[in-house]
Amino acid sequence: MSSLTASIYVLFVFFLSAASLTSLCPSSPHTSVCVVPLLLLLLPLLSSLISASPPTFHHRDPTTGRSLQCDRCPPGTFLRARCASDRSSQCAACPEGSFTELWNHISQCLRCGVCGRNQVVKKRCTAESDCQCECKQGYYYKQEYGMCLQNSACPSGQGVLTEGTAEKDTVCHICSNNTFSDVSSAHDSCKQHKSCSDAGQHLVLNGSSWHDSICANCEELKEFIPGFFTHHKMNIKRLRRIVHKLPSEGGKKQRETLELNFSELHSRISSWVSSATAAQITQLPDVLIKVGASSLGEKLQKKLNQTDTNLTESCDLDNTRRVDLSSD
Repeated sequence: MSSLTASIYVLFVFFLSAASLTSLCPSSPHTSVCVVPLLLLLLPLLSSLISASPPTFHHRDPTTGRSLQCDRCPPGTFLRARCASDRSSQCAACPEGSFTELWNHISQCLRCGVCGRNQVVKKRCTAESDCQCECKQGYYYKQEYGMCLQNSACPSGQGVLTEGTAEKDTVCHICSNNTFSDVSSAHDSCKQHKSCSDAGQHLVLNGSSWHDSICANCEELKEFIPGFFTHHKMNIKRLRRIVHKLPSEGGKKQRETLELNFSELHSRISSWVSSATAAQITQLPDVLIKVGASSLGEKLQKKLNQTDTNLTESCDLDNTRRVDLSSD
């Protein structure tokens, strides 16, 4: 039975039921008052019966030339054979790896999609729906580019306010209120400046957004230097020249730096700082100036002067206190 025939049949049943219900109402000029509510009760039944009928499409029978109204195939299937004067549409299930989401009259199912670069499968393809993809861990979907991009890393001086998801990029904020971040990270938030007094040390350099408070016990001071090179960006060629010219004992040249990337160069600087003497540290601003980074050389010199002054004052005060205590 076609959908049109089914609809006519439903309408016939509907009006037949209405006529039967009318007979239940008392005979009076107000019979319609009784019939209308009863008809309204039947409307949902009519609607559901009609909506249950499959959608159709028109097709001309190649044998007879007649225009036929054929049923479409439901989701998850395709049209294997069109209807004819003596048969209805023949549908078949979609084979593995294909699907149809809508009522259709296509001759083959659609091929399941494949997730793109930096994507993973969120929902597998079924006969009735295509696969759904999402960005893999550490990536988010950029609508305007139509692709997954790596979640941004917050630079030094900024911490993660909200970690990135598959839909949104990382949200960073500037470290403030005695907090800092000395790394570039997509996960780390700002950290609190340490208290020198709690560790029984002297504060010789106030913490900033990109480095911690520098504490010392009247010994040499250099722990902020690796963070200085991380925070102040420069091109890789200049950074390679700086690492190549780092002062060393006996004036020996540093190992070759041409093949080193940013991470390896910063690692080389950290390693050098850990073993550098105080005299070698004081030569570092001159190295920066010689490679054309004059402004950075001046900034580093200012930091070193500030720490040296604070350290000297703290140590002098500490020595004075020791003298006073010994005189007691």
